[in-house]
Amino acid sequence: MRSPIEESVLSAIRPVPAEKDHIAQIAARIMGAVAGKGIAAEPMIVGSVARGTFIHGDRDLDIFLLFDPSLSREELQDQGLFLARSIAEDLAERYCEKYAEHPYISATIEGFDVDLVPCFRVESASAIQSAVDRTPFHTRYISARITPLVDDVLLAKQFAKGGGVYGSDQMTEGFSGYLCELLVLHYGGFSALIEAAADWKPGTLIDLEVHRTKDFTEPLVVVDPVDGGRNVSAAVSLDRMYEFVELARGYLENPSCLFFFPPERPACTREELVSRLKVKGTFLYAISFATPPFIPDVVVPQLRRSMDSVRGLLERNGFAVHSAGCEMFEDRCLLLFELTADKVPNARLHRGPPLWNRTNADKFFGKYCAGDIPGLSSGPFIENGRYVVEIQRKYTDAADLLRSTEILEVGLGRHVRQSMELHWEVFSGGDCWSPDSATFLSGFIVRKSPLARIHAGRTDER
Repeated sequence: MRSPIEESVLSAIRPVPAEKDHIAQIAARIMGAVAGKGIAAEPMIVGSVARGTFIHGDRDLDIFLLFDPSLSREELQDQGLFLARSIAEDLAERYCEKYAEHPYISATIEGFDVDLVPCFRVESASAIQSAVDRTPFHTRYISARITPLVDDVLLAKQFAKGGGVYGSDQMTEGFSGYLCELLVLHYGGFSALIEAAADWKPGTLIDLEVHRTKDFTEPLVVVDPVDGGRNVSAAVSLDRMYEFVELARGYLENPSCLFFFPPERPACTREELVSRLKVKGTFLYAISFATPPFIPDVVVPQLRRSMDSVRGLLERNGFAVHSAGCEMFEDRCLLLFELTADKVPNARLHRGPPLWNRTNADKFFGKYCAGDIPGLSSGPFIENGRYVVEIQRKYTDAADLLRSTEILEVGLGRHVRQSMELHWEVFSGGDCWSPDSATFLSGFIVRKSPLARIHAGRTDER
């Protein structure tokens, strides 16, 4: 029996009949358009719409175009894109080509975001030729089992959305809709899932079909019931996993609608950002450059790699990084660095090998006693058994370092590097603020776990 809170949530998130009818009509138009093109492809509705597990207000519709597996990947790409583009030209208000493992068409049709994705019509998941070939099997597996648990899936999805851990994209590193469905199937309902999740440990293993064919190293392992060699929860980071655990514990202790519909994250003003930085005594720098023209799953890992590389550059030059972050917006990307100091002394100590490592110690001594080392101001001298020299820094101001071409010499992601080679800007303090980044900056400067945000919402309600 459901609690009044859960019934209240369900009344808000169940799709209404008119909504279901509208989606069905759009899908029927697209399916009919496929049949009318005379191309040997079978259209199939996949995802939450096909399984009846979509939340009220969702505007996503995925239709796969299944082609004969005897085609080559090049033929699939050519024929699939031709068909998908032709349908979009007939029905869509606008559309564009996107890239995952291979290209597909993303369109807007009657206000819905419609993905038209070519794939191979393989006989089993073990015969897939590309990752998207597996999706129809997911739809068939869930559709055959989920009907009695649809409301539980809706609650699980909204719970994850409310907690900010819904989405398997690279930026979120959280729970996909398919993963939520499998967790509900495994535990037998939303309440049972929450009770179990409160005690999850790293290495938790769920294998509905008991057919795992390999070991996995991720913190949460949910073996794909249609592919024993795949972890459905591979995208879930340790932090997202334990944010879900934290939320489950909090909900069991003190249930509230706030777990499903939390307060909106605040967007700070420029003045609030400056004030927060002053209180913390830290210094904020943002590197801004044009967003590369690729999907987030391609760009975001490169942003993280670039952020780590620039962080290393800062720290090698004496600037201690208090925290770092990155974000991808529609037209620009940000690499964000909060430093404990924005300037460092002219001199730095460079420590060499211990003298008991005679070969390397002699090389170090010979190099720095030659007298032709730029910026050498003291040494070599011995400290704690090692040779040490004092050298003048090339950069004593963090902004100067971040604006220098040395930033292009670190391990940036390929597309990030290409964008930054054209142009990048460095902002500091309040100048890092802009209307589109205000919410991101607020969460970066004042970090709270999902449960801490909910507690703040309870306080606000009083």
